[in-house]
Amino acid sequence: MSTPTGTRRPLETDNAGPLRTVLRIDGWSTGVFGVVMLAAAQPLSGPLGLPTAWSIPFGVAMLGGAAVLGLIAGYPRIPARYAAYVVAGNTLSCVALLVLVFADVIPLTGLGTAFLLTGALVVAVYAGLEFAGLRRLQTR
Repeated sequence: MSTPTGTRRPLETDNAGPLRTVLRIDGWSTGVFGVVMLAAAQPLSGPLGLPTAWSIPFGVAMLGGAAVLGLIAGYPRIPARYAAYVVAGNTLSCVALLVLVFADVIPLTGLGTAFLLTGALVVAVYAGLEFAGLRRLQTR
């Protein structure tokens, strides 16, 4: 099979299995977390100190992110640039969560601080695993 000159083909999926798996798990967990943030925004506001005005947009953004992750994981061949976008997005999310905790932007409780720090850790782990999967894709 040949490709026209000047076009780029996505990397083959023969070694994308681990990346695809991490993308799917990341997508499902992001979706579940988004639903929890939307459904429990009011009840979690007091114990976490996370205002409902912040929880609702976070939840919506997470549902959108989950959909994108699912779409990328469903590609027959995962384009390396899409995987790189996911790694960058997760890295930025991790940094944003850390900024929210340490910049005192919102009045978090101790539990809220632990909640956001745990979220930052989880997102960092996903970014690391997806980066490793991206590197594996690029070795072929």
